[in-house]
Amino acid sequence: MTFLNPALLLGLLAAAIPIVLHFLNLRKLRTIDFSTLAFLKELQKTKIRRIKLKQWLLLLLRVLIIVFLVMAFARPTLKTIFIGESSAAKTTAVIILDNTFSMSVVGEKGSRLNNFKQIAKNLLNNFQPGDEIALLTFSSISQAVPSSNLAQVKKEIDETEISNISRTINEAMIKAVQILFASKNFNKEIYLLSDLQKNRLANSASELSQIGKNLTPDTRLYIWESNASDVTNLGIEELKPNNQIYEPGKEVGFSALVKNYSNVSVNENVVSFFVNGKRSAQKNISLAGGELKEVSFETTLQDTGLVEFYAELEDDAVLYDNKRFFSIFIPSKLSLLILYDKAEDLKFVKLALGIPNSRVNLNEMKLEQLASANLNKHDVLLLVGSESLREKKSLSDYISGGGNIIAMPGSQSTLTGFQNLCKSMQVSVPSSVVGKAGSPDSFTQFSKTDFQHPLLKNIFEEKTKSQIESPEIFYYFKNTISSNGKNIITLVDNSSFLSEHQLGKGKVLLFNSAPVLSWNTFPLKAFFAPLITKSLLYCSVKSDNDSTIVCGEEAVANISNAPTQQVVVKSPSGVDEYFDIDSLTNKKYFQYKNTNEAGTYKIFSNNTLLDYFSVNHDWRESVLEYSTESEFAEYLSKIGYEGKLVTLSSDKDYLKEIYQSRFGTELWKYFLIVVMMLAIAESLLARSTKKDLTL
Repeated sequence: MTFLNPALLLGLLAAAIPIVLHFLNLRKLRTIDFSTLAFLKELQKTKIRRIKLKQWLLLLLRVLIIVFLVMAFARPTLKTIFIGESSAAKTTAVIILDNTFSMSVVGEKGSRLNNFKQIAKNLLNNFQPGDEIALLTFSSISQAVPSSNLAQVKKEIDETEISNISRTINEAMIKAVQILFASKNFNKEIYLLSDLQKNRLANSASELSQIGKNLTPDTRLYIWESNASDVTNLGIEELKPNNQIYEPGKEVGFSALVKNYSNVSVNENVVSFFVNGKRSAQKNISLAGGELKEVSFETTLQDTGLVEFYAELEDDAVLYDNKRFFSIFIPSKLSLLILYDKAEDLKFVKLALGIPNSRVNLNEMKLEQLASANLNKHDVLLLVGSESLREKKSLSDYISGGGNIIAMPGSQSTLTGFQNLCKSMQVSVPSSVVGKAGSPDSFTQFSKTDFQHPLLKNIFEEKTKSQIESPEIFYYFKNTISSNGKNIITLVDNSSFLSEHQLGKGKVLLFNSAPVLSWNTFPLKAFFAPLITKSLLYCSVKSDNDSTIVCGEEAVANISNAPTQQVVVKSPSGVDEYFDIDSLTNKKYFQYKNTNEAGTYKIFSNNTLLDYFSVNHDWRESVLEYSTESEFAEYLSKIGYEGKLVTLSSDKDYLKEIYQSRFGTELWKYFLIVVMMLAIAESLLARSTKKDLTL
């Protein structure tokens, strides 16, 4: 037991007053002569002993009354954990304030975030000068720094707003442990102001470590009871294109995956589809509790350049997951660079593309001149040949930076030369040569075709037609596709004729037979021209890889084609952020971290669009299921936390409970009850003693 006001214990000196008065007021018995003296003397001795015993008891009761009264005012405290001179020890506290968008849910008392912000400000009243407090919000975990300036901490709390960034409680706990571990103060506390979303305790069990072992058993962790009620919340988990060939004036399709995160059915919710900020389609959707449904939109594409798409739901309990973004760049005029070994090999390809073509800005160059070319100025590279390839790294850099290549052997290509070309592009490498050039006596044909691939989907004007008339292939490189590629057209021997390979932001369409009649009859077939044309259109559009960047993640932009030394990042809300290329570690690829908003970010240099990317919310933040106290305690056990867990309620005097858990349970009320009982006993005993003295 300890005392919160130990100075008042000096009042115990007052307990000496009854003792002094007792000795000053001792009565001397008077001598009275009486006839039956022997009997009376015996009677007198018995009475005196009884009176003296009562007087000593009265003295004891009066001393105890003063002692217990003084101790009550000194605020005695019964402590469950010994923390030394707690009333004098300094405290380091970490206030973890969850400002993810699940905290935007509004209840009877306002939004969850605003309620917890008020609690956080109230907590500051429990600290003393010299205590250190670190405010740790989920949107800025790494920026949390302990401060003794309570006014500044209060200002930071007031300025905290809902963020699109999703973080786990485990990430916040790691930072909190680091702060407390570095602190020299004796008392250490964590205040977790969160709705304790079940799936946001941690991303996975594998990321949990014994971080709690770095905290002493004296550490106290406070959480608040969840008053969350069931709310209706829908969200868009994905927006994806249904076709990847985009032409102005042609129809495009997109699908939105909509999820009902609540347990109740939702009927006739409106889902709208926007192109460059204009509503172009709208549908109604009904979802049972927990149901995921795909909604398809079709619209006619009118714009070129950077085209921004997004789907949007009607307002519900959580607004931040009602939109999802996707962007593509459709050049108004294609910049095509053809690289070749032999110019004659381009005859049928150029005829198929309609060269000269008003929509194509064509540049031609021998493959041996690759090192002198600025590849980033071109939307698509078309390689016909392999033997004169000298510089190899530029091809892989072009692809990884978002460039697209159509590659095929030329009439002079050898196995070794084509293998080197494939290696330089980091795609599947052919293993052998099959057949003989210029020898039509022996040939192979197509076996399987993927009609769901954008290149072959709707390639026929006749909707009922579903088979391609196979050309006769006399000579080809046998190629088995690796894990980073997929077959589009497969030959009878299960090797690939045409395949697609995704590498970074770019892709490669790989043909394994040359577009010349000495190798095959492919250029003579009716589908040759539309396939080559669609291949060019397919590769000319740069998408943002299905918008896989979530808010708070780092994005990488290609700035290698910047005309000046300054780049500007324009956020979805229109805020510009300037960077000097000379200050960047990598002068070609810019790593951008300030992706706090959902939407499309654009990177410019001297008004030239260099790159872009779409950022979306983390759908896991939309799942409004909450951890129980036992589930949270289980998480603490997994991270090795051995301190005290205290669950509080916002409807009760949580400041008092925190104070008691810090210093112990105050006993002054019980001491006053003892004082009252002693006073009653003293009053009764004093009255009895007075009667004895008057007799």
